[in-house]
Amino acid sequence: MASRFNPLKADAAWQKVWEERRTFAARDDSPKPKSYVLEMFPYPSGRIHMGHVRNYTMGDVLARFRRMTGHEVLHPMGWDAFGMPAENAAMEKKVHPGSWTRENIDTMRAQLKRLGFALDWTRELATCEPEYYGHEQALFLDFLEAGLVYRKKATVNWDPVDMTVLANEQVIDGKGWRSGAEVEKRQLDQWFLKITDFADDLLEGLKSLDHWPDKVKLMQENWIGKSQGLQFRFALSDGRDVEVFTTRPDTIFGSSFVAISADHPIAQKLAEGSEDVAAFIARCKAGGTSAAEIETQEKLGFDTGLTATHPFDSEWKIPVYIANFVLMDYGVGAVFGVPAHDQRDLDFARKYGLPVRRVVSEGDNEAPEFHGDEAYTGPGTLVNSHFLNGMDVADAKREVITRAEADGWGQGTTVWRLRDWGVSRQRYWGTPIPIIRCESCGSVPVPRDQLPVKLPEDVSFEIPGNPLVRHPTWKHVDCPSCGGKAERETDTLDTFADSSWYFIRFASQPDDKPFDKAIAEQWLPVGQYIGGVEHAILHLLYARFFTRALQHIGKLDVAEPFAGLFTQGMVTHETYYRGDGSHRVWYNPEELDISGGSATLKQDGQSVSIGRIEKMSKSKKNTVDPTEIVDQYGADAVRWFMLSDSPPERDLEWSENGIEGAWRFVNRLWRLFDGLEDAQGEDKGLDRKLHQTIAGVAEDIEGLSFNKAVAKLYELVNAVEKAKPSASRTAAIRTLARIVAPMVPHFAEEVWATMGEEGLIADAAWPQVDSALLVEDEVTVAIQVNGKLRDTLLLPKGSPRESVEAAALASEKIVRLLEGKAPKKVIVVPDRLVNIVA
Repeated sequence: MASRFNPLKADAAWQKVWEERRTFAARDDSPKPKSYVLEMFPYPSGRIHMGHVRNYTMGDVLARFRRMTGHEVLHPMGWDAFGMPAENAAMEKKVHPGSWTRENIDTMRAQLKRLGFALDWTRELATCEPEYYGHEQALFLDFLEAGLVYRKKATVNWDPVDMTVLANEQVIDGKGWRSGAEVEKRQLDQWFLKITDFADDLLEGLKSLDHWPDKVKLMQENWIGKSQGLQFRFALSDGRDVEVFTTRPDTIFGSSFVAISADHPIAQKLAEGSEDVAAFIARCKAGGTSAAEIETQEKLGFDTGLTATHPFDSEWKIPVYIANFVLMDYGVGAVFGVPAHDQRDLDFARKYGLPVRRVVSEGDNEAPEFHGDEAYTGPGTLVNSHFLNGMDVADAKREVITRAEADGWGQGTTVWRLRDWGVSRQRYWGTPIPIIRCESCGSVPVPRDQLPVKLPEDVSFEIPGNPLVRHPTWKHVDCPSCGGKAERETDTLDTFADSSWYFIRFASQPDDKPFDKAIAEQWLPVGQYIGGVEHAILHLLYARFFTRALQHIGKLDVAEPFAGLFTQGMVTHETYYRGDGSHRVWYNPEELDISGGSATLKQDGQSVSIGRIEKMSKSKKNTVDPTEIVDQYGADAVRWFMLSDSPPERDLEWSENGIEGAWRFVNRLWRLFDGLEDAQGEDKGLDRKLHQTIAGVAEDIEGLSFNKAVAKLYELVNAVEKAKPSASRTAAIRTLARIVAPMVPHFAEEVWATMGEEGLIADAAWPQVDSALLVEDEVTVAIQVNGKLRDTLLLPKGSPRESVEAAALASEKIVRLLEGKAPKKVIVVPDRLVNIVA
């Protein structure tokens, strides 16, 4: 063997062999137990980044290990290829979104292959291809027939310059993120999926997900947002009623205002007769619409002049405000405010000088007047609340609901934070919604034999807005029902729909339908799903809904799509900049000379500030190109670094020293195999270390504790390097090739071939463990004299006290210390220590 491992030669050679032999193609008809390992598929943005490398390396190690333990493994790859960035590129670079996307896919595919991932490329898919989205259109029609799809008017963020609907996240300070135009709230016809029909089941299903992070389950639970409370009516001073919902009916005697949404029918009616009301509503509509924005923005209210009569006291009149923090689509679009016990309500009350009454005791404090700027939301007994006084919160809730129902002005009810999923997007680069709109027949499904409805290629982005709307021919069709003139739906589907079933299509890919039920169910649910925690809510929730919807219509007998979920940490790097505040200029590490905790710009030799360690991002230029690093150190060194330096759920700081250390370790391994020779003799300690490592690494890989597995391998390599030549040492080295194979597969294939083994190590079995060698039969016993450690002895485990004491007193070091004097006392702690009192 050569004295140094040649990664570039080995990487290319073995990747070619794996591809030619289709080593990692999963067989549906295999008799082996099935194992489905999946990382969240990437958006084809142009190039992979170190976050991709870390994510896919983790999944790859598990997939390779599962193959070695006798599983038929499905480990596929594809592309989440629709979405706004492609349209943005079309506008900026004057290219077609399709060509931009497909070129990026080609680049990123080559980069992933360069890392030697054990992926089944025969199942590769891209959501932007008709072969994929045509089946998605068929599923949309299935859901429509089952009553899970409907159309209604909904309030959207409309950018009047770009002429498009914006997501909440694209509205910055009330303006379009791209155009800077004041965003308008418009009512548009939108398509919705009935995710709320499954709200209870989605919430209940979280309890069965034992192999999901608790934080992710909590995030889903909060997003679904089940609230139990009271829905009731306030009589208004103008003779109308307003319905409100509250989760805290116990606090009804602390009410100091009623707040209604700017979209509430009462507010809209008032606006017709008042310019001031209309102006305030317009101001509300210019504000943020996401829950986070509403939570943090200034609380604004408009006193309507109306009052509401308290249901338990006809003399008690409560002012009615229009407020910017009340959403029409949560509950009934109206709430009553209890400032002492809700922070949002307290902020509002302080701003507008409204009463703040304590109705839940805070310790011994029962005073009716509430002081301070922090609402009390803890437990207590009801005070200043008439017939509720002395009750705890739970009993008081029940009592108010009971009286409201008995007197006919309210009803105990459950509401959900979860809203139906609006899937309409006024964009070109997405799945066309397979509906034809006819003036006579309404919304008519596209006939199945006309699927897929393909996106036209001849579009222009010179004019703002959705090019499907102004296409000269694409949208003009005959109605399938009456034959009259009609138009295609020009909205496309939310790209979350594409990622809500791709894992099923990976499992089964017939031409004539989205998937084959029996074949898909052989693989589902995904055994291990790996991806970023940023997808913990929407993507995972929508995928869980989609699977349940397919179960509901009889297409699948699986409810939960992902049995196991792991959210990995990010890859971080130092940042480098000049300037202050918002005027910073950022520099890439390649532009700098960095040493001794300081950095200078190569171009001018002047100093550059070293900033915080942050997630790698193009905007702050603290990225490292994986391809350049792989070309320099080889795929295995990069993989090893990604696994070794940090627990996988935590962030990993990229460092040049770290990757160089990984490269050195690969070469240490290589030297073990250099000149490997047969030798005689047994090394029982090394045998034990080997088998403990086989068992320990297997357990760590299954537990996704890759850094622990790496640590165990370091220990074994140290032990092998120190061991004298023996049959045990030779066996340990030969076995080591299989133990490291999931982590450094190119290296492992190279030494496997060099040792003359048959076939590929990728197809080899994981080493068998001798369970007898997992049990320690020798222990290290500490020998102390007057409490100070003086020697250690290796003794048979479980040795009798007498023999342990005799061995301790026979130690040369102890004999010298005692100088021939008999000890006063000898204390023996079995298998641990001997303390000699002299």
